[in-house]
Amino acid sequence: MDRFQIRPRVYMCESFEEYAQQNKLNAEDLILTNEYIYKPFIAGYGLDCGVCFQEKFGGGEPTDVMVENIANGVDIGKYKRIIAIGGGTILDIAKLLSLKDFDTIDELYEADTIEKVRTLVLVPTTCGTGSEMTNVSVVNRTRLGTKMGLARETLFADEAVLIPEFLSSLPYKVFATSSIDALVHAIESYLNPVNNSITEMFATKAVDMILGAYKEIVKGGQDKRFEYSKELLTASCLAGIAFSNNSCGAVHALSYALGGKYHVAHGESNYQFLIEVLKTYKRKAPEGKILELEKLLGETLACEPNAAIDNLEELLGGVLKNKKMREYGAVDQDAEEFADSTVLTQQRLLNGNYVELTRDEIRDIYKARL
Repeated sequence: MDRFQIRPRVYMCESFEEYAQQNKLNAEDLILTNEYIYKPFIAGYGLDCGVCFQEKFGGGEPTDVMVENIANGVDIGKYKRIIAIGGGTILDIAKLLSLKDFDTIDELYEADTIEKVRTLVLVPTTCGTGSEMTNVSVVNRTRLGTKMGLARETLFADEAVLIPEFLSSLPYKVFATSSIDALVHAIESYLNPVNNSITEMFATKAVDMILGAYKEIVKGGQDKRFEYSKELLTASCLAGIAFSNNSCGAVHALSYALGGKYHVAHGESNYQFLIEVLKTYKRKAPEGKILELEKLLGETLACEPNAAIDNLEELLGGVLKNKKMREYGAVDQDAEEFADSTVLTQQRLLNGNYVELTRDEIRDIYKARL
């Protein structure tokens, strides 16, 4: 029996001012964001909200220590609503702050049930995470040495708000890696063995919108992206809906070891493995769903299906150069260690693979990217 749901409620506003006026933000609201977002877009409205800047508690993507420090450093109990405005780091942290008080992140991963006690509003400022539509919070568990996703029903937001205005100050590299992340979400959902006709519809539309924008950006230059802010923000949301109803797969699973050890941003580490995983899938099961993906890509990229993956690699290279793992500091031994870590800690994602990958096949993908 197919199962499908869309959570949370989704709203589109042209500006933050429109959102703030309609939702009557007040002293019982905590805005979790970054100072570089708050100052140009929010500060001028003089809102009577609590404000927490993530970077005051550490830089980069969320770690267990960072989240614990924020939870302990903010008087979270006095707030009834958390409004998270930012990229994946901000949104993933906010999901955890909406929960009943906890001492450590480890206890959340180990608990059978977790209770949500605050209203959660997620406002993405990148066009890639899709986190506003999912019940997953990804944290670098420093005590285990890898990133891991916590997936629970209580982590769904109550509202997701799409505001294209926020993309206007997004640096090009952040735009590129975040939107590639959205593309990976859509492709992995499409190939997931439990994909159904409804999730496929959302994933297919997201792929088409993202690649259509990429073609124009490669042709017209980096600033062309601003003309596609609403489309790319929407595509990211659609991809989030798709993979929240099944899951991602090997691309995400392999990315976490690299990102955890060498602090590579999530979208960038996904980009690292996308093409190599697709080529491995094609070698193992060329006549299955991968063939339909090639047809889909071929239609969008105006090429024959059997050349679609290579054409996708070329297009993505025009959007952003894909570095090798060594450029982040990786060494030969990492391939073995990352393979072991991935098999040990990422079974939730590996269960979403198009075809099963052995530990040695995972190692070989890492080796190919060194």
